[in-house]
Amino acid sequence: MDVPAAFKEDAGWKVAAPDDGAKRGPWWEVFNDPILNQLEAQIDVSNESVREAVANYDEARQIVRSDRTGYLPTISAAGSAQKSHEPASAAFQGSTIGTQYTAELEGSWAPDIWGKLRRTVEADVATAQASAADLALARLSMQATLAQDYIGLRTSDDKIRLLEDAVDAYRRTLKITNNKYAVGVAARSDIITAQTELDSTRAQLIDAGITRAQYEHAIAVLVGKAPAAFSIARTHEIGLALPQVPPQLASTLLERRPDIAAAERQAISANAKVGIQAAAYYPTLSITGAAGYEGSPLNSLISAPFRFWTIGAQAADTILDWGQRHDLVQSARAAYESSGANYRQTVLTALQQVEDNLAGLRILKDEAKVEDTAVAEAAQASQIALNEYNAGTVDFTTVAAAQVTELTNRETALGIIQSQLTSSVALIQALGGGWDSSDLPKP
Repeated sequence: MDVPAAFKEDAGWKVAAPDDGAKRGPWWEVFNDPILNQLEAQIDVSNESVREAVANYDEARQIVRSDRTGYLPTISAAGSAQKSHEPASAAFQGSTIGTQYTAELEGSWAPDIWGKLRRTVEADVATAQASAADLALARLSMQATLAQDYIGLRTSDDKIRLLEDAVDAYRRTLKITNNKYAVGVAARSDIITAQTELDSTRAQLIDAGITRAQYEHAIAVLVGKAPAAFSIARTHEIGLALPQVPPQLASTLLERRPDIAAAERQAISANAKVGIQAAAYYPTLSITGAAGYEGSPLNSLISAPFRFWTIGAQAADTILDWGQRHDLVQSARAAYESSGANYRQTVLTALQQVEDNLAGLRILKDEAKVEDTAVAEAAQASQIALNEYNAGTVDFTTVAAAQVTELTNRETALGIIQSQLTSSVALIQALGGGWDSSDLPKP
């Protein structure tokens, strides 16, 4: 693959310098949340998708071990005992009963002259390595999903706190409005507007509880537990640190993504399968032999005249198959081309995902600064409107509009924080987490 030397969006990012004293732990520890750390540790132990990937890798590894037995001869043993009865005849006065014992040891071996077995092992080794990469990908995917769901949960906690504070503030505003109405300096419509604002915010608070519950249920499933038996206590703030995630070089990315490694190994496997089909053009050769004893009665088995042995070789080749072998080779070549295209597409998709998240983090950083300013301005405008209403210089509609604007801006700012955190997780995932192609099992 012809990849760029650097990402378009990596300007301003500083590549981390080596630091032997730095903490080296799982990638999610950069968020500095002990509860998240505890939950992530359960992925390897309890997540069913990871267990499935582990079983698939074990299956692929056993297939390789089975293939390699083909390099060795197969040996089998057989034995029999047979009694026979011959009736009396004119020449013999009495019937006879005979016993026949046979013991035989057979062996056969098919030398891998044309490399069919070698290519089969090569294909299945690559497939097993791809399964190992798929396992790493499944683990990384579940870890990233858990981190994003946890961020959503904590964002929901913060939104609930924000709405609870707003409900308390609107109750106080409604009380002020009722007092002004009681002394005849506010209209009945002011009370209705204040009550509507309060009830609308209470409805949003209830809805935020639904979202939080869904995040909690999703986390329960990820750590292998039933939602009914799992809960996470609320917090009053997000509490997650926004990490600085320096991007890798574009070329280095190819060594850090398990899906790229899996696609590459699948292409290697498909290439080896071309050789498997091409070996069918050549004759097969096998060598067989047998040795044993046959005789009656049993003590005759140890006598030389009753011993036997055979040895031979056999070759076979197809004279006319009407193009079947050619078609199978072409089919394998087409499968290899498909795997190669899938590999290249996986690389391009990986580059896109990194660029997307780098751009997202850069833009979100600028957006957060502007939104923080907007929140401060909206809070100031809301307080001024309330003071002017208390002084009787504006109507309550001005206060309600200012309060809604303030709440909307605070919710937007919270959403930006959530987007920054989830984009950080997505960038770490796009960069392969803590995985590297050197973690692949050796052949």
